[in-house]
Amino acid sequence: MPQWLKRKDVLWTCGLAALLVSYLVFGDAADSCQRHPHTVAAATGQGSDAVAEGEPVTVEGTVTGVFLGADALNGFFLQSSRGSDGPAAVFVYAPGLDGAVRERVRPGARLQVTGTADRFHGRPQIGYVDGVRRCGARQTAEPVPLELPLAEADRPVMEGLLVRYPDEMVVTGNYHLGRFGTLKLAPERRFRERSGDDIEPVLLLDDGSYRSDPEPAPYLDADSGTRRVGDRLHPVTGIVTYAFDDWRLHPVEAPEFRTANPRPDVPADVGGDVRAAAFNVENYFLTLGERGASNEAELERQRQRLLPALAGLQADLLGLVEVENDPAALADLVRRASDAVPGPAYRGLSAGDAGSDAIKVSLAYRPERLELVAGPFRDDRAVHHRPPQAAVFRAPGGEPFLAAVVHFKSKTRCPDSGDVDRGQGCWNERRTAQARALREFVSDGAAEHGVDDVLLLGDFNSYADEDPIRLLEESGFRNLVARHLPAERQYSYVFRGASGTLDYALATPSMAERVAGTEVWHINADEPPVFEYQGRLGDAPQVRGTPYRSSDHDPLLIGISN
Repeated sequence: MPQWLKRKDVLWTCGLAALLVSYLVFGDAADSCQRHPHTVAAATGQGSDAVAEGEPVTVEGTVTGVFLGADALNGFFLQSSRGSDGPAAVFVYAPGLDGAVRERVRPGARLQVTGTADRFHGRPQIGYVDGVRRCGARQTAEPVPLELPLAEADRPVMEGLLVRYPDEMVVTGNYHLGRFGTLKLAPERRFRERSGDDIEPVLLLDDGSYRSDPEPAPYLDADSGTRRVGDRLHPVTGIVTYAFDDWRLHPVEAPEFRTANPRPDVPADVGGDVRAAAFNVENYFLTLGERGASNEAELERQRQRLLPALAGLQADLLGLVEVENDPAALADLVRRASDAVPGPAYRGLSAGDAGSDAIKVSLAYRPERLELVAGPFRDDRAVHHRPPQAAVFRAPGGEPFLAAVVHFKSKTRCPDSGDVDRGQGCWNERRTAQARALREFVSDGAAEHGVDDVLLLGDFNSYADEDPIRLLEESGFRNLVARHLPAERQYSYVFRGASGTLDYALATPSMAERVAGTEVWHINADEPPVFEYQGRLGDAPQVRGTPYRSSDHDPLLIGISN
């Protein structure tokens, strides 16, 4: 034997190295394990040997996902083979493991768990754990290729499995990112043209916990600090489970995203001689504690977002939606916009009965850029609870046009009978009647003032293939969003993981010929709601003083040639 092998330090080093190699290859398997435990499938209630709920059970499998602790799922997942039928998996609910046992629970460990066959919200699990034993060498479980969409019928087979989706997925919704740490995913971005569209099921990227208001909010981009709808997720491995009415994927590795829908710094150039915008400002209220800001701090945050958005639009004519039905609120917003937006000051138009609703629509314009020829006037027919406001304008050297701002009834607070949801959201009959009244209102106004060019701006609360928009298009109005933008950019709102258009600029044929360009400035709908002015991260550095998530609707901008 060589002399150097007899040295004690070398022997110690070699011994430790051998122990480490043995540990990595074989694990610290030193426990006595049952020779014939229950199968994982049986523990979840499957097969002829299924274990009844509440009965004791012992299963053996490989740890595929570890989510220990009250801030996580309070347990881990075991997976084993069921022969030619593929793998089976079960969640082990283990909130009370001591330190020594917790050390045994790591990915790849071969464990035998004794507990009780249990269910939580209908999902099988092993609870009341009273034994966790080490049973042999560490193993690597191969993830099952995930095929979407998943269906209810897949639950017995797929529940708890380690899976991998082999392609990129797109973020289709981020509504609950701040609240529950989830993102909606699909193979491609989902769009809707009707409320009743049959949108395919999606997968939620969860954060390995069921806690509320996770801090920090997960999955935000390190550079921009946001995670927008339209961003893409690289192939990811995780545990798939069905919980709270959705299929969820808890990743076992850090997800990697690709910023496929970056924040736009400014709206695209729309050309023309003057610019008009429609903007739902999401309850601009001076009266605190009503529909808008709850306190002065929230109101200041709201202003710090709206004003940069208005500055970016640089509109000469504004169709404002969801302003408090109090002249002081419009006056305040117009004054602040005049101070914040480079260029000539604005003047708000407040004349006419704004209705009894808590919010109203209003026009504001720059007198140095547009001449007020006639108006303002409102349509006071009873069908409108937020009467449209209209006026006739003319740019220097240009032809006059009539502009009207509208806000049709929303799809919320559905009645028990009558104007119920028949595939286009509830209150569709009311919105269609409002569209019919609007058509008559602007037609009469245009005839009275000798105007051929008519422009409709605002929040119609109707998707592109629903009756109100179709009625106006069949009446001769041109949908400028559809006319000038590609299909993938024709949206202003994201609802339940699907994007669609609720905000429009509609023009008579002669007016449409004067429109040089149309833009939906995607600063709001794609952003997580946790950043809104009333949100938990409403004052976060990544949104403070920016136009992003200044509202829940994207503003719309058009360029008008003289």
